[in-house]
Amino acid sequence: MTVRVVVADDQELVRAGFALILDVQPDIEVVAEANDGFQAVAAVREHRPDVALLDIRMPGMDGIEAARIVCAETDCKVVMLTTFDLDDYVFDALRAGASGFLLKDVRRDDLVHAVRVVASGDSLLAPSVTRRLVEAFAAGAAPAPLRPGRLDVLTVREREVLRMIAEGLSNAEIAEAMVVSGHTVKTHVSNVLSKLGLRDRVQAVIAAYETGLAVPGTRPHS
Repeated sequence: MTVRVVVADDQELVRAGFALILDVQPDIEVVAEANDGFQAVAAVREHRPDVALLDIRMPGMDGIEAARIVCAETDCKVVMLTTFDLDDYVFDALRAGASGFLLKDVRRDDLVHAVRVVASGDSLLAPSVTRRLVEAFAAGAAPAPLRPGRLDVLTVREREVLRMIAEGLSNAEIAEAMVVSGHTVKTHVSNVLSKLGLRDRVQAVIAAYETGLAVPGTRPHS
C-alpha cells in the first residue's frame, strides 16, 4: 500500500528536499506540495493524503491552524516540522491533533520512518520534544488541565493501559506486564482513544498527564 503525502513549507528548498526524500521511497508518493497553510489545507481536501507534513511557521495560515482544520475535517495524519524546539509549539501542535512532531534537522531515514509510523496509525515525537513535554508537566507549565473525572468513562483495565501508554510502553510491553494477548491490549487502546475522543497515542499521553493519572518521573510499569 502506498502512503500518500502532502508536504507544506514556505521555504522552497526545504520543501523540495523533503518531497524528494519521500518520493523516491517505493511505498511513499508525494501527491502535492504547498508553501502556506491555505495551500496545505486545499491540497489535503483535494488529494485526501494519508499524511501531511506541515511546517509550523508559514505565512498567511500557519501550520498549527492548518493542522486543526485538517484533523477536524479528514482522517489525514499530521506531522509538524519546525526549526524551533519550543514548548508552546509542541502543546499547540499536539492539541491541534498532530500525530508527530519533528525538527527540521531530522535525518533522512528518521523522516521516512516518521511518515510510515504515522501512516500506520501510531504516533511519534522527537526525543527532545518528549523530554520537554514531560518536563513541562513536571513544572506545571502544561496549559488547560483536564478534569480527572473525564477518565470515569474508562474501566480499571483501560485506565491501567492509559497509564502505561503514558509511561512509554509499547503494546507488546503492556501485554507482557498485564499478562494478556497483544490483541487484548490493542482492543483496550482502541477503547481508550474512542471513549476519550482522542486521535492517537500522543493525545492519550497528554490526557494521562493532564488528568493526573500519570506523573512525570514515574518509572515504567513492571
